[in-house]
Amino acid sequence: MRTSTCQPRTAKKLSQTAIAHELGVTRATLSAWETGKTVPNKKHLQELAQVLSIEPSDLQEEHPHLTLYKQLNKTNKKKVDELTHDLLLEQKVIPLFSVHVLDNVALSAGHGSGFYDEYETREVFTDKDYLYDVATWITGHSMEPVYQDGEVALIREGSFDYDGAVYAVAWNEQLYIKKVYLEDEGYRLVSINKDYPDKFAPAEDEPRIVGKIVGNFMPIEQ
Repeated sequence: MRTSTCQPRTAKKLSQTAIAHELGVTRATLSAWETGKTVPNKKHLQELAQVLSIEPSDLQEEHPHLTLYKQLNKTNKKKVDELTHDLLLEQKVIPLFSVHVLDNVALSAGHGSGFYDEYETREVFTDKDYLYDVATWITGHSMEPVYQDGEVALIREGSFDYDGAVYAVAWNEQLYIKKVYLEDEGYRLVSINKDYPDKFAPAEDEPRIVGKIVGNFMPIEQ
């Protein structure tokens, strides 16, 4: 779904740079909202609507096909429904499940990546239905061959459970995906890929277990 800011923005003669500055985001972030690459979080959606003097619901733009479908009369809607059904029967249909991934927060499967307060999401699809709380990207190669660079990691939020499980760990403003072992003075973070050395997160740094990794997948191309 695209955030339809362009028309109300240009009607008010506001540039992307001006609105981005008002919201405290980058112009690239605002452009990604307008092109549908990412979706603003609830806080930014409210602030954006306020800047444009419109309702937040006015920013949710429907797919153009749905807009056209709503203009059809009852008879023609039935024809479209029947045609859609016939086309689905002709092709092998794989049910897909939508996952909203934190787009600029990646779990590092390498040497660490930045942890940001601005969470936008990108919708991707998988052919399996998972039970999870948070989804984010995996970057790096330290957890190969099990967890691949570019995959989505699915997190069940919670605290440390047992040694050797794979967790998402926040440590020194970085996020990691590692096998975790509890030691007397902190956590030992272990990679599956033996080319990467272990890391030790001392308790004095207040490392935090975000949750356990309960799934991972490579998004299916639409």
